[in-house]
Amino acid sequence: MSHVRGLLAILSGLAWAAAPALAQEAKTPSPADGHTVHVIAPHVVAGKVMGPYHHYCKVLSPEPVIECLVYSSSDPGARLEQIEYIIAKSITRTGAITLESWNKNWHDHQQEIATGRMQVLDLPPEKAKEVADLVATTDGIIFHLWSHDDKVPSGRVIIAQSVGHVRLTAAQLKQGVPPKR
Repeated sequence: MSHVRGLLAILSGLAWAAAPALAQEAKTPSPADGHTVHVIAPHVVAGKVMGPYHHYCKVLSPEPVIECLVYSSSDPGARLEQIEYIIAKSITRTGAITLESWNKNWHDHQQEIATGRMQVLDLPPEKAKEVADLVATTDGIIFHLWSHDDKVPSGRVIIAQSVGHVRLTAAQLKQGVPPKR
């Protein structure tokens, strides 16, 4: 058994040592490419406000449909804890999601942005505003995969929520009207 551990340690060391060189040589595009829009926002996870979380997002389609890889920090060694999907209200609010599901699992980005808790980083102010304006036309759903306290993922997926989430009425969901605060 110690022989196997020794071999794994050697292989692990080689993989980490080779990773920078391989990354420089590898030019083949991958699905991980393009997660370059950096946003921070807190989330409610299992009833507790946590974060702010660092979102690294890319646009998948122009409606928009956006995917974000979400980490507890911007440290290069941070582990992926959440995935957020950001979907145009023109998709989510036209029958694709029931009112019950929306109120339980989804949140309105216009409302979240209005709270001032979300910030777009690493862009000039005018570009950051363009990103925020685009995201304000969307709803989001957050899948929390690996809690920061856990040494390993438990296999339990929690639907996290935005801070200050507001439930919609049926008319607001159908019309895409953001809730009044």
